Parts: sequence; C-alpha cells; structure tokens
Amino acid sequence: MSKQPLSRLFHPRAIGVYGASADPKKIGGRPVDFIKRSGFEGPLYPINPNYPEIQGLKAYPRATAIEGPLDLVIVAVPAPGVVAALEDCAAKGVGGCVVLSSGFAEAGGAQGEAWQAQIVELSRRTGMRVVGPNCMGIINVRRGILGTFTPSAEGSGLKPGRISLVSQSGAFGGFCLALMRQNGIGLNLWITTGNQSDVDFADCVRYYADDADTSVIVGYIEGITDRDRLIDALAYARSKEKPVVVMKVGSSDAGAAAAASRAASLAGADQVYDGLFRQYGVYRAHSIDEFFDVAYACATASAKPKSDRLGIVTVSGGVGVLMADVAAKVGLDVAPMPEDAQRQLKEYLPFAGTRNPVDMTAQLVNDLSLFEKNFEMLLARGNYDTVVSFLSSVGLDKNLNQEIIGQLRKVLANYPGRLVIMSMLSNQEVRRMYEQEGLLVFDEPTRAVRAAAALRHFARELERAKTLDAPPSLPAGVRKVERGALNETQAKEILMSAGIPMTREVVAKTADEAARQANEIGFPVVLKIASPDIQHKSDIGGVLLKLADAEAVRAGFHTIMQRVRKAEPNARIDGVVVAQMITGGVETILGVNRDPVFGPVVMFGIGGVFVEAFKVVAFRVAPFGEAEARAMIDEVKGRVMLRGLRGAPPADEAALVRALAQLSSFAAANADVIETIDINPFVVLPAGQGAVALDALIVTRD
Repeated sequence: MSKQPLSRLFHPRAIGVYGASADPKKIGGRPVDFIKRSGFEGPLYPINPNYPEIQGLKAYPRATAIEGPLDLVIVAVPAPGVVAALEDCAAKGVGGCVVLSSGFAEAGGAQGEAWQAQIVELSRRTGMRVVGPNCMGIINVRRGILGTFTPSAEGSGLKPGRISLVSQSGAFGGFCLALMRQNGIGLNLWITTGNQSDVDFADCVRYYADDADTSVIVGYIEGITDRDRLIDALAYARSKEKPVVVMKVGSSDAGAAAAASRAASLAGADQVYDGLFRQYGVYRAHSIDEFFDVAYACATASAKPKSDRLGIVTVSGGVGVLMADVAAKVGLDVAPMPEDAQRQLKEYLPFAGTRNPVDMTAQLVNDLSLFEKNFEMLLARGNYDTVVSFLSSVGLDKNLNQEIIGQLRKVLANYPGRLVIMSMLSNQEVRRMYEQEGLLVFDEPTRAVRAAAALRHFARELERAKTLDAPPSLPAGVRKVERGALNETQAKEILMSAGIPMTREVVAKTADEAARQANEIGFPVVLKIASPDIQHKSDIGGVLLKLADAEAVRAGFHTIMQRVRKAEPNARIDGVVVAQMITGGVETILGVNRDPVFGPVVMFGIGGVFVEAFKVVAFRVAPFGEAEARAMIDEVKGRVMLRGLRGAPPADEAALVRALAQLSSFAAANADVIETIDINPFVVLPAGQGAVALDALIVTRD
C-alpha cells in the first residue's frame, strides 16, 4: 500500500468536489454546501464539465484545469466514471481523494470488483491516497472541512474537541457524528473508510496517534484484512500514550468451526480480536453508550488514576450501594475509610454513612460545607486516587454548582493528580463549568463508575507497556516443522527442541519392547496410542495410566491395540507411547491456532481436559515476551489454582510463563506450516520444579 502520509487529506490547502451538483441536497452537492458554510479558509473548486458555475462558485471541467495546488478531492461521480476521475486527480498531483460513490466490491458483481482493483492499482502506482470507495467522507472540525454527504453534518454545530473517530461503516460514522453533536461532545477528526481500497482503519489510527489535537482515538471495526498494519498502528498509538477505544462487531467462529483441535475449537474470531485488543491495551466497548462514555472520559479527564482505589460520596445511600456493586464488578477497590476518619465524619453529620460509600444524605442542600469536608476527608485520609460523587439533581441549579465547584477547586489544589467524576442530572451550561475544571459529568451513576474503571485501565496499560519484553529466541537446534501427519512422539520431539519441556517417553512396537522401555523409564508409566490419525486418544480408550510393573504394561499394550482397531480400524498405527507418569501439579492447556487474518494465535487455559467445559481461556497473537504471557495467565479466572488451594503448594508459574513465550516464538517462526498445536495437559509442578507436557499434537496445513 502507499506510504504517503494522510496530512493532505485531513489538512488540505484547497479542496475539489468531482461530480459537484448545483442541488445542495444531492450527494455531489452536499459537500460543496457544507464546506461553503463551515468556515474552510482555502479555495473550494466544484468539478463538473456540464456547468460553468455551481452553488455560486466557478466550476471546472476536470481537476487538471484548476490552477494552483489541490490537496483533497471529494469524488461523487457514478461508479463507471470514478477511475477516470481519479486518474485526472493523480495527473494534477492531488494528495488524496475521498470516493463517496458506491457500486464496487461491496455490490458483489464482477464489474464492481474490477473497478475497485483498478483503484487499488492506481493508488499504488501514483502514491495518491484513496479513501473508500463506498464511504461517507472525511471531516476536520477545526478547519471547517465537512467532506461528507451525511445528513448528520447538516447545519454543522459540531464542537471542536480532542476525540478523533474512524469507522469502517459509513452509517455508524454518521450516527456517531449526530450523537456527538446532540450531546455536545467535542470532535476533532472523523473519517469513514468504506471498502478500504487504500486508506484503512489502521492508517487512520496511526495518523491520529501523531495528531497533536487528538487525545483519544475511537474506532468501529467490522473486520481487518491486514494484520501487520493493524498491529503496527495499535502499538504505535500505545507508544504515543493515545488511548484507543474500539467497537468491534461480529462474534462468529469463522475459520475455527471446522478445526479438530481443542485450541481451534475455542479460538473463535471474536476471541482472537479480544486477545489482540488486550495485548495492545485497547479498550473494547460493548455498547454505544460505553463507546462514548469512555471516549468522553479520556478526552476530558485531567488526571489518570494511579491505583484501583475508589472513593464514593453520595446523597443517596441506595445509589451508593449500587455504585459500589458495579465498582466491584469492573475491578475497582471500594476500600473502607480508616476507623478514625469514619469517627470524624460522624462528627460532621451523626446520621451519615461513613464507611465508603460516604453518604452525605440530602442534608447537603442545607449545609454545603459538608461537601468540602467530605471530599477533603476522602482524599486526605481515604487516600483514594479516584472519587465518584452522586448528587442526584443538584446539577440543575447553576448557583449551587458554582459554590460546589469553588469548594472542589480549593480541595483539589492540595491533591494534584486525583480524578473526580460527578454524577448528577445537569444542563449543558453546568456540565461545561465542571469540564473546564477537568472534571467529568455523567447523568447515570453506574456509567460514571465504569468510566472511572476505563480510565484506570488505560493508566494500568501505560505502566504495563513499560515492562514488556521481546519474544524469546528459539534454541539453536530447533527442528523445522515439515508438512505432513505427525504422531504424538514426533510432535513432542519438535516442541522439546523449541524449548517446551516434555515427559520422557519412547514409542514401542511390541508389548515386550514396551515393558523393557517402561523398566528403563521407571514405574509407574503411562501408555498411549501413537497415531497421526487419532487426535483425542482418551476418547477411544487409547490411554492407560499408573501401570506399575512390566506385566501390567504388556497387558495394557494389547488392550490399547484392541480398542484402537475397533474404534479406528483405518487409522495408521506407529506403536504405543511409553511415558513417565507425572503426578501432582496443576493441569493447564497451551495451544496454537492459525487465524485466517492474524496468523498463529496462542491460547492458554486452566483445566487440561476440562478446558472445553469451562471455556475460560486467553488468547494472544504470536509472538510475545514473558510479560505478555503473565498477562494471559492473569486473565484466566482459574489461575487461582496456580497459587495453591487447600494446602497445595503454589505452582511454578515462572516455568509456565517461559513455556508460553517460547511457544509463541515457535508458532511465529512456523506460521506458514502450522495449522494447530495442542499441548494438553501441560502440568505445572510445584514452585521450583518446573512444568512438563504430557501430551502434544501438531497439525500442519495440508
């Protein structure tokens, strides 16, 4: 794709509208009308060979007929004429074109796909950036650039702000535009990418990360086709400390439904996106309210929470309990006030609630000094980095809020870096008064708490990013994976060469050989069928445990062979695996699945053979280092088992971390060959004793 920057698209000196219409209500007329009335200071050129003048402006037959620079062209001609218009713009030296026209690949026809292929080729050949086709346009609020036809821009009224938005969907982008205008939320840059023939979601995220007027990046994703561009953009935004809030729709299991391994069956497309977002510190919103609440919070808040500690001060005890419940669900710590501080609060108001939430009751209206006293106590004695205050409908009284803001200003001057969020019914004027002080205002109290959790998420991710390490190198003697069927022993030998610890084992062809090998390994042992065609051995009785002597091994060999021949008569049999018997430890599963977009994705879960029942697993795109591996482990609820339950010793998490990171490097190095890997169970032994894989499966991409 073109490497030309997007600056001429978002900050043009001059704009043209190809296919401009004299009717301001038509698609070709709306951008002309909007830009004329929005305060853009540069020249605006309608381009249409059929008119000498359009909407009071001189019209031009083609882009090359215009004198002077031309950076941005909005293209609104019918699909058959788009490529010719773009060629004309490229000949003029235009920096970028926004193609509003539809009828391309999204229509599903051969002709539309051919036209879009020509657009791709033209962009690569000329370096001219192309947005769309089939998009809603581009906006720069500060520059008065409304290069769109969406009715949401009608009458403008957009408030300049610190939020920049990119949406793959034009309709969703238009809806967001209207919502932001309606709620007075400030907007900086806005773009919808449509068919993404050239400029895609990732390009815009990267551009926004460098934009000085953007504090938070928000985006709507339906699907990604270029893994490397997206990962690069998300990593770059994190390096620039720009929060990214994403609404990703679609939760199908495409690409995984037909796969046979446990790793594949659990790795649906949505789970992979979820893992990617966690990996790069992206906040994934699951509703439009949450999407804009988090964006607004990131753009407005004057402080970043340094800890999970949350103080709640309220005029309603019931609402305070509701807020505390939600805080617990989103990972905030509603720690109680110190006992002596609670006694002092009781002196202010004997019937107040003082533990946390601190309930000032409706007495606040009679004695506003309670507000300052309670806030001072929460910040000084409670040591809360974030305080959320519920004041019911107090926000509707301007004079009352001027006094409250004065008190807050005085208190916060002594506690810089603390985050304060107000929840109350209010009007736009009162809301702006608080926002000018760097304070957030939400009508609904639980949304205020969730916004606090989101801000804590970003603060935590910025700290975590400083600890990330590079993926580990593979050992010098690592074996290359060749295409073809592999039995368990072959899979284990390859993985062991990559640094994944395995049990000691050999393949025996006869019962007597199995007994001899078992004697060398040491009893008790495990017997397992060795076959490249049987993936879930225990399902057909192909595994026997705790065989204590040679006679038991001989009998077990024959038992396994009989069961396998009955259950899988056509399976290729390489023999029986004789392996050391591992007891104790915590069973986990390590896996790899090839995602059609992101390539090898590593999976981790607690429970070994039971992981499918719980389906509580974490995913990361390979490769990654040990710090990311620890984050994966922490995401899984069952990880408490690794810390030791009911007197059991804590497990060797360091060994588990090393294995996950090593597996990620191995998967990335063999991305073109591997379909799935299952290491299940992977037993994590007590601290200091390491970890070991009891079973392994590698399926190649044949």
